[in-house]
Amino acid sequence: MKNILILGGTTEARQLAAKLVRREDFAVTLSLAGRTESPVAQGVPVRVGGFGGADGLAAYLHEEHIDLLIDATHPYAARISANAAEAAERTGVPILALRRPGWEPVADDRWTLVDSVAETASALGTSPRRVFLAIGRQEAGAFEAAPQHRYLIRSVDPVEPKLAVPDALYLLARGPFPEVDERALLKKYRIDAVVSKNSGGEATYGKIAAARALGIEVIVIRRPALPKVPSAETVDALAAKVDHLFDPVAERGV
Repeated sequence: MKNILILGGTTEARQLAAKLVRREDFAVTLSLAGRTESPVAQGVPVRVGGFGGADGLAAYLHEEHIDLLIDATHPYAARISANAAEAAERTGVPILALRRPGWEPVADDRWTLVDSVAETASALGTSPRRVFLAIGRQEAGAFEAAPQHRYLIRSVDPVEPKLAVPDALYLLARGPFPEVDERALLKKYRIDAVVSKNSGGEATYGKIAAARALGIEVIVIRRPALPKVPSAETVDALAAKVDHLFDPVAERGV
């Protein structure tokens, strides 16, 4: 039996866990950071909460006899990815990463690229705008530095505390978000700027396509640098790497 730990929190992590657990020789555990109050059902044993940095994760890998560590966290979870790579190196546990490709601008996109959430608040400019914040709740507080704007803030869990700005409306919703719905949302609230991370994938691309169709500027936060470890862009491709790493005895012809 091979013990596999997946650092998750993404749709792909859940899909990968469901795919790998079909093999009888795999024992799969999915680790969630615990930042979402009501995560969707995962279908495999789940561990919730942090490890205590690279040291804590390395200790867990050793104590639980983990044979493979898979980093399937969000593309912006740079600290967790760095800790995973360091813990794997220390313990000698193989590591693979599932990294979905980012979005690329196409014709008629009005993208403004920035390197951080703090830069985004400045990039909105000084004149009041109607801004759709689609970056989750963790970093919404940075926009208190630009209180002149009217904010529409969407997150899975409530933003607590509420922003110290005079005009903010909060929406609780979990994707996927189809383009037709996103277009209706942007029109309803007369949004003239969208703030988004370059998350990649189809589930949240609707807002990017909707903004393009409506000629709305999108301020896109670039992805952080991630450690260089063996990786794949899709669930199927990563599952194939895992299968290759742990080829069943029957397939080796032994």
